[in-house]
Amino acid sequence: MLRTFTLSLALLAALAAPPALAETQVAVPRSPGLPYAAKSLPDRIVLTAGADPSREMAVAFRTDAAQQTAEAEIAPAIDGPSLGARAVRVVGTSSAIENENGKALYHQVRFAGLEPGRAYVYRVKGSAGWSEWLQFRTASAEARPFRFLYFGDTQNNILSIASRVIREAFYATASPALVVHAGDLVAQRDNLAHDDEWGEWTQAGGYNYSIVPQLPATGNHEYVDNELPDGTEQYVLGPHWSRQFALPANGADTAKATTYFVDYQGVRFIILDGTAALNLGALENQTRWLDSTLAQSPARWNVVLFHQPIFTCARPNDTAKLKAAWKPVFEARKVDLVLQGHDHCYSRLTAEAGKTASAKARADGKVQGPVYLVSVTGSKMYGLNDRAGTQPDRVAEDTELFQVIDVTADRLQFRTFTASGRLYDGFDLIRHADGNRLVEIAEAAGPVRRCAGQAGPDGVPCTADPKD
Repeated sequence: MLRTFTLSLALLAALAAPPALAETQVAVPRSPGLPYAAKSLPDRIVLTAGADPSREMAVAFRTDAAQQTAEAEIAPAIDGPSLGARAVRVVGTSSAIENENGKALYHQVRFAGLEPGRAYVYRVKGSAGWSEWLQFRTASAEARPFRFLYFGDTQNNILSIASRVIREAFYATASPALVVHAGDLVAQRDNLAHDDEWGEWTQAGGYNYSIVPQLPATGNHEYVDNELPDGTEQYVLGPHWSRQFALPANGADTAKATTYFVDYQGVRFIILDGTAALNLGALENQTRWLDSTLAQSPARWNVVLFHQPIFTCARPNDTAKLKAAWKPVFEARKVDLVLQGHDHCYSRLTAEAGKTASAKARADGKVQGPVYLVSVTGSKMYGLNDRAGTQPDRVAEDTELFQVIDVTADRLQFRTFTASGRLYDGFDLIRHADGNRLVEIAEAAGPVRRCAGQAGPDGVPCTADPKD
C-alpha cells in the first residue's frame, strides 16, 4: 500500500505540472525551486558603461510579456527622498525571448547627455509598477584614481558557490567603480536550463550589478553548439548575451555584439572575443581593430580583457593562434594588463622565459609588461600544467579568487584575494618614462596553493581535474 500511495503522489504531481515545464524538468537539470520565471516587476537589472561613461550609461532588464515597452526614469541624485521630482522618462528597445521559464521581454535603455562625476538615480518599469530607485555615479571627464574588480569564470554552481566570492569582493571593497568579467559567466554549452543560469548569475551579483557598471567578455560557454545540416557543429552566440548587456557599439566589425572599448578616468578597457577569433573567422579583423584601438588610445593605462589565455596555466599548450596574433600587438602598443579566464586556475606571468628571468629583470630594474593574468571565481577547477612551476610568477589551483585593482596616475595596484578574503598575490606596476617597473608586495608571498596528489590545499580532497 505504501508503494502504491507514493506512486500515486508522483503521478498527481506530474499531472499537475504544466506540460512544457514537466518535459523540461526531465530533459535538463533545473535550479532548485524553479524561481526564474519572469514576473510583473523588473528583474535581472544590469548596468553597463557607455564608451564614454562620464556621459553615457545603459541598463538592461527583464519583465514578463505584459510589459511591452522599455521604460526608465532617471534623475540627478539628491539627499532627500523626493527622487522622482526631477525624473525624466527615457524609452528604449525591447526583445522577446521564450525558453524553459516561459515568455519574457528583455529591455534596454541608454542614458545619454549625463554630467561627468555626478550621482544619478534611475528606475525601470514592469507591468505591475516600477523597480526601486537605483543609484550610480558617472565617471569623471579626466583621469582620476578609481578601483575596479576582476572576476574569472563563474560558469558552474553560480548561485550556490560562486556567489560567495562575488559578494565577498563587493563587501570587502570600498566603492568599486567598475567590474570586469573574463568570460564563461554561465555554461550555455552544458546540458542545463540556460535561462536558470542567467537567473543565477544576476542573483549572485544582486543589486550590485545594477549600480556598478559591468564590463563582460564572452567566453566559449556564452556560445551554444548549433548543428548544421551536414552534421558539423558551429558556435552561435547564445540568445541572452545581446539582451542582458547593453554594450557600446564600437567594436570590431566581425564581432560587433561582443567586442567594445570603454574609457574610464585614464584607463582604456578593450574587450575582445577569443571564441569568435578562434572559431568564427574573426581573428584578423579583431587584431586590426585591437591595434587601431590601442594606437588611438588617449589613456595613460591600457587593459585588455578576453577569455582564452595567451599563456595557459592548466592546458598543455598555449593558445597558439591568439598568441601569434595578439601578443605582438600587446607588446608593441605597451599594454599594461591582460586579464583572462578559461583555465580555472590562477596565474600571473610577466616573462615567457619563466619566473627566474622575470625575477632577474625586476632585480635589474628593467621594464616589464604586459602582465598576463588568469583567474577563476567559480567552482570548476583544473589542475596546473607542467609549466606552472617554472613559468608564471605566481600560481594557484583548487582556489576561488577575486581581484581588486586600484588605479592612479603613475601606479596600478593589483591584489588577488581568496574566497575567504585572504590576500594571496599582489604587485604594483609603477609608471616610468620608459615603461613599467613591477614591484611584488611581501605580504602576499605566502605558500603556493597546490594539490598534493588527492589532497587539496585546504586539507580536503582536491577538485582540480587535469586538463588535456
